[in-house]
Amino acid sequence: MQMYDLIQKTRRREPLTEEQIQWIVRGFCSGEIPDYMMSAWLMAVCCQGLTAAETAVLTLAMRDSGECLSMAPIGGVTVDKHSTGGIGDKTTLLLAPIAAACGGFVPKMSGRGLGFTGGTIDKLESIPGFCTSLQMEEFMRITKEVGCCVIAQSGNLVPADKKMYALRNLTATVDSIPLICASIMSKKLALGADCILLDVKFGHGAFMKTPEDAEHLAAAMVEVGKRAGRQCRAVLTDMNAPLGANIGNALEVLEVIRILRGEVRNDLSRLSLTLAAHMLSLSGRGTVEACYAQAQEALDSGKALEKFAAMTAAQGGDPRITEDPALLPQAAESYTAEAPENGYISSIQSEEVGLACLELGAGRTSSSSEIDYGAGVELHAFVGDAVQKGQPLFTVHGKTQELCRKAAARILQNIRITAEQPVPAPLLYKVIS
Repeated sequence: MQMYDLIQKTRRREPLTEEQIQWIVRGFCSGEIPDYMMSAWLMAVCCQGLTAAETAVLTLAMRDSGECLSMAPIGGVTVDKHSTGGIGDKTTLLLAPIAAACGGFVPKMSGRGLGFTGGTIDKLESIPGFCTSLQMEEFMRITKEVGCCVIAQSGNLVPADKKMYALRNLTATVDSIPLICASIMSKKLALGADCILLDVKFGHGAFMKTPEDAEHLAAAMVEVGKRAGRQCRAVLTDMNAPLGANIGNALEVLEVIRILRGEVRNDLSRLSLTLAAHMLSLSGRGTVEACYAQAQEALDSGKALEKFAAMTAAQGGDPRITEDPALLPQAAESYTAEAPENGYISSIQSEEVGLACLELGAGRTSSSSEIDYGAGVELHAFVGDAVQKGQPLFTVHGKTQELCRKAAARILQNIRITAEQPVPAPLLYKVIS
């Protein structure tokens, strides 16, 4: 078998066989296939695409490049969730304890942030003492006893993806739907959960900019899940504006606690309930409507708050944060920006808010960057709201006043105020199952 011939076939849109794709993945992982030849094949995939069957085979070959876990020791139907990421997306921190409070089992591996979108692991690690690096036995024990556990991705899972993604990042082949699908689904399948829910986001603050591209990716991932024998469903959600009120690690944990305590109800709580309902429904606990009612009761009764505290304690964190959120890290300085005129907020460019938070130190520009856990932004007004000149729009938190004011100026330039009230787009766009 020659890599040159396989590159030519993909360039000519001639489907590769299962054996050929498996050979490519094995050869690249072993070093037999050099980077320059793999780069050429990845570019051919980026330009010409892969069939659904080829994408599924590539995904499974990547999954099998490393350790594959079994969730059988948990003793119940397990459900995993993946989000393609967005500004202020902290749904995992809400829906995991909500689903657990309804009797579900949510074993979750999440990533750290890189760039303008925050990572779930960074948010959890802003909780004093919270440990996201656990042995697999401990991970499964906590999931079984508490109902949910969230840890950092294991170094032994899907090494092919780590190596391929590093090359894709260097060769401008990241934005290929078959390659994105294989990257995400290989990790989800390796984790071994019985059911997978995918939250595919689109808009200014998401990787997929249009609902059409998001739907294409969602359909590809659901198809791969189906071919792998998993219950799989995708929910398409709008990320043109930040999700919820807070952006930044400890600030996002603070918002989650406020929702769990019943102090706040907003777009974040509604989306989290919807996602939890789909997770519970996938795991056989009733219709989506019935599961939504269960999730709502778990949130309103305080049971989900108890699960969040139990998960925090089980992973070494300080559960007192649910009673005293002041124990979370706080920035040294803050600055509140005011509305420059009367009118209605018609748009908040979420990507620009994320980039401003990155400048504040709430995210990473490289894998070795230090994070300021207290840095970030609190929004006080949202798309569709009427505002008066001088009314507080948002508060920026950071290390210095200079940093805060610079970030505030950037955000203010990207909030549009109009004379007419806009009609907000629905947060939930479509469900693909």
